[in-house]
Amino acid sequence: MPYVRANGVNLHYDLTGPEGAPVIAFAHSIGASMPMWDAQVAAFSDRYRCLRFDTRGHGASEVKPEPATVDDLADDLAGLLEALHIGKAHIVGLSLGGMTGQAFALRYPGRLDRLALLATSAEMDKAAWRQRIETVTRDGYASFIDGIMVPRWFTPAFAAAHPEVVAGYRARMLANDRAGYAAAANVIATLDLLPRISGITAPTIIIVGAEDPATPIAMSEQIRSLVPHAEMVIIPKAAHIVAVEQPEMVNDYLGAFLARGDHGGSRAR
Repeated sequence: MPYVRANGVNLHYDLTGPEGAPVIAFAHSIGASMPMWDAQVAAFSDRYRCLRFDTRGHGASEVKPEPATVDDLADDLAGLLEALHIGKAHIVGLSLGGMTGQAFALRYPGRLDRLALLATSAEMDKAAWRQRIETVTRDGYASFIDGIMVPRWFTPAFAAAHPEVVAGYRARMLANDRAGYAAAANVIATLDLLPRISGITAPTIIIVGAEDPATPIAMSEQIRSLVPHAEMVIIPKAAHIVAVEQPEMVNDYLGAFLARGDHGGSRAR
């Protein structure tokens, strides 16, 4: 898979689907990478140009050890679209990717068609994430991945039925450079979107798992109350990585929402 230089960062990306089709840009959660969106690419790449990328410090993208902000990640995405000659796109982001999507919507409203925010928030516990940065920098992931992270990703029923999926996500997180993870965690520790998101003008859908302990329903409700005309869907039997745990249901809602915006604006040149 190829790389581009975007906003001073080498980003690893994948672009799949018919040339000239509307573009969907997918942004993954912290600690994950492009495979998070496999089910969505499989569902949409027959009629959309699906753009996935590894966030800086994740997967095969460049590690930037200096702390990042949410606006840095939005600028990375804007640089990626520019490098690929994509004038406008739908954006689908989960968790950290949803934070990126919110910031992109504020910074680049003319380059966004429709916005889908999955399992995300506009504000998090800053002290907890500063502690997470200290822990991962000092000790790596071992002290918290199994006790804190893994149980939040999927419901117990899904984890029991699909241990290989859980193992894959655990392995991909462990493979991420700890400095890159810490830099991305700073995005969450300094998140300042809550006072700003009433300025989002793009049509917006918010999708959250009914059993998400990481970004619970109340956080999505808060976004819905502030973003003009936002709609919200609660997905049953799903925790944080809702796009993987309930892909068919998520894809149904995404497909219906995005189709309402397919007026020719979100196309690769």
